[in-house]
Amino acid sequence: MSVLKGAAVIGQSGGPSSVINASAYGAIKTALDCDAITRVFGMCNGIRGLLDDNLIDMAKEDPDELALMKYTPSSALGSCRYKLKDPDEDETDYIRILEMFKKYDIRYFFYNGGNDSMDTCNKISKFMLKNGYEVRCMGIPKTIDNDLAGTDHCPGFASAAKYIATSVMEVYHDSRVYDTGMITVLECMGRHAGWLTAAAALANVAGNGPDLIYVPEIDFDLDAFTAKVKDIYAKQKKCFVVVSEGIHDKEGTFIAEYANKNMAKDSFGHAQLGGTAAFLANYIKEQTGANVRGIELSLLQRCAAHCASQTDIDESFASGKAAVENAVAGITDKMVGFERSYDENGNYVCNLKLFPLTIVANTEKKLPLEWINETGDGINQGFIDYALPLIQGETKLTKENGLPRFVHLKKVKAEA
Repeated sequence: MSVLKGAAVIGQSGGPSSVINASAYGAIKTALDCDAITRVFGMCNGIRGLLDDNLIDMAKEDPDELALMKYTPSSALGSCRYKLKDPDEDETDYIRILEMFKKYDIRYFFYNGGNDSMDTCNKISKFMLKNGYEVRCMGIPKTIDNDLAGTDHCPGFASAAKYIATSVMEVYHDSRVYDTGMITVLECMGRHAGWLTAAAALANVAGNGPDLIYVPEIDFDLDAFTAKVKDIYAKQKKCFVVVSEGIHDKEGTFIAEYANKNMAKDSFGHAQLGGTAAFLANYIKEQTGANVRGIELSLLQRCAAHCASQTDIDESFASGKAAVENAVAGITDKMVGFERSYDENGNYVCNLKLFPLTIVANTEKKLPLEWINETGDGINQGFIDYALPLIQGETKLTKENGLPRFVHLKKVKAEA
């Protein structure tokens, strides 16, 4: 196979994570060092940057500064939630993208994101193939939700899980300071999949975990929940509950909607959830008269770089690096994912594996039901065994004056 020479472009999309920049840096650094890739561009704010001709020249960044991306949270290139239409219905965006590819001689397209981002990558790949323009498209996974199909786990999940487990342990101790009673309801992210909320169970490894855990995979019964909380509180004068933002009743109505019937939607039509813990805390207070506290971790789950898993950081960098290496080797229309194995001593090993974009795009991987206890209010050992190896290692984040030193990109606008 002849070497495909041309420029590469990379963008980030969707909600960020504490390690999405590690993935992007893995791709950018590898591309800058590759002879087949003539220039490396970054899209400002995802696919919008390509459509708006708002690209930055990654070669103009200082290498040492660029290296700080590996330990910087959020999306250094900027993100978006822009949904490309089906090309059979409207080709406008795709024609513009092709125009931009030709303008900058782009032959390598890398998109770093979750389900919807893989859908974008897949649509662009198929359109370019149909129109005879040779460009190699690779998806680089990102989602703290851990719900991408195929891959064993997703970059970003482990660090968010580590933060959640750590925060749960800390709240556990704080809620037991006084000799008076306390009921605590803590809310984690997770619309349809309970991976992040399940991470609260990791706190039980140290004996500092919640009494009850509720995930979206199981219908939520408000009356049964209330009865269990009352029972635990009567016995212990303490009760600690962790819930997913996306828990719903048997009719499919989000519990968050009980308090907010007119929830806003994002550009992909997803309900912008939040407020589940606040609703349940107020409800339980009315039912028990106890001192109840509702806590919503919100964005802290995805930007807590200070508590990132070094395993997650290293795997994220490797996924970006592998995307470029495989594209240059002639592979296209794939997403880099992870496959789990164990060495002869039983230690966890992460292997890189490529998955077809058609399998990954718009498919959600749920928490296995066998990892949820029989009463639907707890997480069992199967999940612990799965997640514990992923949160190992402390971040090597550089600090100055006692504070994190994050990347500061110059973002020099690219010229054709």
